[in-house]
Amino acid sequence: MNTIESIVLRELRQLPPSQQNEVLDFVQFLRRKSSNIPKKSVRGLCADLPFDLTEQDITEAQQEMWGNLGEEEF
Repeated sequence: MNTIESIVLRELRQLPPSQQNEVLDFVQFLRRKSSNIPKKSVRGLCADLPFDLTEQDITEAQQEMWGNLGEEEF
């Protein structure tokens, strides 16, 4: 009886090394994609950085960037 594992292995062995590497990359991609590892939020990723960004800082930066949008003539 041919299991999927034996079929894939047989097919893999017939490929040149460069394509075998592509198969390995794809398998690793599929494993990462289906893993149940919880994703970190951006806030969690930046938690140890030495800055304190407040809601007011964000509002001021948005106003500075977008405050005159549409008011300037080209």
